[in-house]
Amino acid sequence: MNYLIPALPLITGFVLDAVFGDPYTIPHPVRLMGKLIAFLEKYIRKYFQNLRLGGAVLAMIVILCSAGIPAVLLYFCYQINIIFGILTESIFCYYMLAARCLCDESMKVYRAFQNHDTESARKSVSMIVGRDTAVLDVAGIIRATVETIAENTSDGVTAPLFWMALGGAVGGCFYKAVNTMDSMLGYQNETYINIGRFPAKFDDVLNYIPSRFTALLMIAVCPLLKLDSKNAFHIWKRDRRKHASPNSAQTESVCAGALHVRLAGDAYYFGELHHKEYIGEDDRPVENEDIRRTNQLMYLTALLMLIIAVIIRILIFRRLV
Repeated sequence: MNYLIPALPLITGFVLDAVFGDPYTIPHPVRLMGKLIAFLEKYIRKYFQNLRLGGAVLAMIVILCSAGIPAVLLYFCYQINIIFGILTESIFCYYMLAARCLCDESMKVYRAFQNHDTESARKSVSMIVGRDTAVLDVAGIIRATVETIAENTSDGVTAPLFWMALGGAVGGCFYKAVNTMDSMLGYQNETYINIGRFPAKFDDVLNYIPSRFTALLMIAVCPLLKLDSKNAFHIWKRDRRKHASPNSAQTESVCAGALHVRLAGDAYYFGELHHKEYIGEDDRPVENEDIRRTNQLMYLTALLMLIIAVIIRILIFRRLV
């Protein structure tokens, strides 16, 4: 039974996220990471002529604070009492996961279309994607929603579980710090191309294995949802590299294949058109129900990843003791 102790925070954190989602009204470590990044960015731009070097310095400070502070806090919590330590680590694990939030926010788009309210759907999708949404038609809004669920199945759910399997809540905080820096600074435009280079490349490294593993897990659970796992595997093999990021198309391609729809393509960011390759085949038009299907795929994949993460955590603990 003692071998289960290091895995309990992962299980508890996953359940808390599934039940309650993001706690918007109380301090959130990821939001604090965001504030630290924004604060440091001002000073890096002011005092560093070489913004690539400055971006690396910013990243090191953010990682040290984001992983170091929880590590020290958890050490003292476990010294006080093992139950207190487990509860505290469970809360940190809960904060690092975003499955419920991703589902809730994307389903706002789904419900808006159910009510034939395109403008509400457009407003809702603008809260979860980085592209310009004013130019999107109904199909474009649905595609953007499906794409962000598919991509964030890895970034927001399974990748944190992967790093928590290896390093507990501290591993999750370490990963989330890098991922948050990438989401804030990793844009390929004149403003961020230099300061965001190191965080973006580091995020690519940290997501390299989780994104590919997540893609395989998504394929594995497709039959349970009556989705086409064979076509998901085919499109994944063919289209998994059709993205500027080495990782983003991994899960998007699986989703496109499983649903028999075409995703990606050209998109506007900050008023500038970015040309992108299509992912998947246009076997049928996307439909509102695809949002719900993709969320089901996300949750089932997350559950399978949790089981694997628990096993990894137990095995690591057994080797250490």
